[in-house]
Amino acid sequence: MASKRILLNCDLGEGLGPWRMGNDAEIMPFIDCANIACGFHAGDPLIMQKTVAMAAKHKVRVGAHPAYPDLLGFGRRSMALSPAEVEATVLYQIAALDGFCRAENSKIAYVKPHGALYHDMLQNDATFKAILRAVQAFDSSLPLVILAQENVEHWQALAAKFGVKLWFEAFADRAYTDSGALVPRSEPGAVIHDATAMLSQALQLARSGSVTSLAGKVIQLDVDTLCVHGDTPEALAAVQAIRASKEFS
Repeated sequence: MASKRILLNCDLGEGLGPWRMGNDAEIMPFIDCANIACGFHAGDPLIMQKTVAMAAKHKVRVGAHPAYPDLLGFGRRSMALSPAEVEATVLYQIAALDGFCRAENSKIAYVKPHGALYHDMLQNDATFKAILRAVQAFDSSLPLVILAQENVEHWQALAAKFGVKLWFEAFADRAYTDSGALVPRSEPGAVIHDATAMLSQALQLARSGSVTSLAGKVIQLDVDTLCVHGDTPEALAAVQAIRASKEFS
């Protein structure tokens, strides 16, 4: 049975210029951690500044949410960056967000890659090591958030070489394959849009440390943090319901 408290996180600050995404101001009071876009897949200096200020106001931990330099694709397309380019790209984004945190007498609490970069680091050890090098260079005490899996020893061993701690993440609003991976967004049923279903998945993770795949397989996961994407229409209702449960209160 799961016993530790799972931190509730949400991807925020993902607007750009006059274009807004999600209900950041409404969601912020209900979460533990805000994954703030750093300008490469979404976000701009003003939005980053305002989102960090909101997080500081509500005493929410700030996470850097770096991505591939892919504004048009919202960071959800893989890019052929070399390991050196990945390292520099991630370090650049963490440092940019850190500037706004310092201005608010706050600090970055962890790093969570976004979109295709998040998935690619688990498919390519060179990409994973490049991200670890960036975190190590900035502040090796910062946890790196990666997808929770049944077997995590490989990732823990790699992270240990860089002195970086891992936080394992599950999702309330994404469907799982039998292997424990997220169902690709291009496939039907990949995103859970119903707030009640999101709550049900969150409670299963908190109570039994498991998630049920789209095909019905129960997968055991050791989870540190649970994500609700801020860009889904039911995100606010889901976050409020999850926070209201005794498991996440």
